[in-house]
Amino acid sequence: MIAILIPARRASTRLPEKLLLAEHGEPLIATAARQAALAFGAESVVVCCDDPALADAARTAGVAARLTRPDHASGTDRIAEVAAGIDAKILVNVQGDEPEMDPEHIRLVAGLLERNAWAAMATLCVPAGPAAQANPNQVKVVLGGLGGPIGDSGREGRALWFTRAPAVWDRDAGGPDQHCFRHLGIYAYRREVLLGYARLPGSRLEQLEKLEQLRALEAGLGIACAVVDQATPGIDIRADYDAFLARWRSRRDSQHAPIHS
Repeated sequence: MIAILIPARRASTRLPEKLLLAEHGEPLIATAARQAALAFGAESVVVCCDDPALADAARTAGVAARLTRPDHASGTDRIAEVAAGIDAKILVNVQGDEPEMDPEHIRLVAGLLERNAWAAMATLCVPAGPAAQANPNQVKVVLGGLGGPIGDSGREGRALWFTRAPAVWDRDAGGPDQHCFRHLGIYAYRREVLLGYARLPGSRLEQLEKLEQLRALEAGLGIACAVVDQATPGIDIRADYDAFLARWRSRRDSQHAPIHS
């Protein structure tokens, strides 16, 4: 069984209460949950939240909601609390501020664990252009074991490292190498790995880069990663939500075309 867990926290610094924004007709968290349900069905989705308003919004989308402790340091810790009571072998962490998540990405990241017995976790990435390489807000992942032409989607490899710095450097070419990709914030975990994640030793590199996946790598956990064509736009600031509204209205005016199917 595969479950989709959506961590949701009411407080938001850059866009206050963004998961309850509803100018498009329903709370954002409900839209994200409804979209995630296209991957494996509504019964597979659980919103893991710290506030009853978020739980109520999720239930309007026809998915389950579980209230968690309010003091979790990360979304991973929040979904781990809920995962302890869920009978699923693979758990996919989908962000609540990505209402346009491609359900095929959810199926792909779960499939990585089904196909790769060595992997404890799985994630996705897209090719990183020069701008992403130079931007510390764009997390990079270095992949090993890739086959096929650079830039082809559908390829799979092993995540060797995650960083905010430019990587990898091609000494002969005198610039960044294209084997470095931009990481996307979707994860799949084996149940026992997620439940034990919070107990892994703290990592100095994790604290420096503010990337919790480095804790897993330093603990020796294997992370499978697949290359996809494009990232799903997330919502961090008001301009992101306004852009989402424009796309939403365009789809509505085009005979209610689905986001993805």
